[in-house]
Amino acid sequence: MHRNRITIQKIDNYRWQIPRSGAMKVPGIIYSSETMLSSGDQQEPFKQVANVAMLPGILKASLAMPDMHWGYGFPIGGVAAFDWDDGIVSPGGVGYDINCGVRLAATALDEPSIRPRLAELVNALYREIPCGVGSTGSVNLSVAREKKVLVNGSRWAVSHGYGDASDLDHTEDGGCLPDADPEIVSDRALTRGKKQLGTLGSGNHFLEVGVVDRIYDENAARVMGLHPGQVTLMIHSGSRGFGHQVCDDFLHRMTKSMTTADFDLPDRQLVCAPIYSKEGRQYLAAMACAANYAWANRQILLHHCRRVFESVLGLGPRDLSVRLVYDVSHNIAKKETHVIDGEKRITCVHRKGATRSFAPGHPLVCETYRQIGQPTLIPGDMGTASYVMVGTEKAMEETFGSTCHGAGRVLSRKAAKEASKGRSIQRELSDKGILVRWSGRSTLAEEMPDAYKDVSQVVEVAHGAGISKKVAKLRPIAVVKG
Repeated sequence: MHRNRITIQKIDNYRWQIPRSGAMKVPGIIYSSETMLSSGDQQEPFKQVANVAMLPGILKASLAMPDMHWGYGFPIGGVAAFDWDDGIVSPGGVGYDINCGVRLAATALDEPSIRPRLAELVNALYREIPCGVGSTGSVNLSVAREKKVLVNGSRWAVSHGYGDASDLDHTEDGGCLPDADPEIVSDRALTRGKKQLGTLGSGNHFLEVGVVDRIYDENAARVMGLHPGQVTLMIHSGSRGFGHQVCDDFLHRMTKSMTTADFDLPDRQLVCAPIYSKEGRQYLAAMACAANYAWANRQILLHHCRRVFESVLGLGPRDLSVRLVYDVSHNIAKKETHVIDGEKRITCVHRKGATRSFAPGHPLVCETYRQIGQPTLIPGDMGTASYVMVGTEKAMEETFGSTCHGAGRVLSRKAAKEASKGRSIQRELSDKGILVRWSGRSTLAEEMPDAYKDVSQVVEVAHGAGISKKVAKLRPIAVVKG
């Protein structure tokens, strides 16, 4: 297969290779199907995979997950690990929405019990959960309190009454990255973050009330407490304006510092710094602050959603049992140990639009799920399905313990608005039994299901390639879009 001078070689039904050429230090490996690769122009993300392969200290391969599409610097769906001593860290390999992620909660409800009150419930969620561009939350933060959020993440939220300690056990990294340093972040970032804690955000961020539609792995589903017909809640949000500002600040700082770099940058959006440099260390410390902000944000959102469910349905916490299944990160860089060519190496793994997919028995998987592997949550396009998967040993061997993170866009927001003209996306979703509420005049058009890949195809590639394993399929019945 040939795409504008980028040669793609088929390895098997789920993996494709961009062979090393020019300044590439490692090959590119793309997880996809032939159907997905031929369904649209892949030129730009292919080039981005190849560009990432040129960065100093990269190990084994530049990877792209099946939901791959064009992004800033790295492709969205891009994964790359760099040697901790000789490699780099790049804000473009994390993204603007640092620790954008998903959390899934299960309830004691079933679909028949909630259908008569579903419109009331989705209206209350839309009314009570701040969403949209520039939305502000109910959490009043001084700068001193905000800095405590940046250090402690979800732990801060739980200690202030937003949820239970058990939520921390079912959050990746316990909802807190170490080594966060609030003194490094800019005053502008602190100002942007002060009023946005506990807000959903805009664009592809959402709340989704769903129903467990199908079980693929009975044992894993039982461990997670999932069963057919069960009502679930999925939350997708990140670090809001705070994380965006952290990314922007360090893109500018690293652009200036790269004037003395001893290698040619293939794309200016891939500005980076050696991990051991002042800029590299400071970025990781500031990124940890944004990651912790995002975890606290999702923790507070779940708390507010629990209160809305209780109020609308007239049930107490014990009867509702809105229990956190898991919370996963998407856009993040982490210090991790991986086995490469038979040798343990300390690495900095960039996952941009990708999910950690650690195998059964891994010590960083919480005790509840250690026997089945880390849960990975794959949201869809609000009109089809979302999936619950678990990590695998093959992911540890091939992808630094990583898998896909969602459906992946196929249309830009502008193209989606054009394609939606003359259509009522709300009515189309309603005809499928899905109620939707949204903020922003063009949000629904930009986020319509046609703007995304078929999430079932994405999941089949990840499952078929063995980098994560299907556990359950969730069917949406109500959605709030930011």
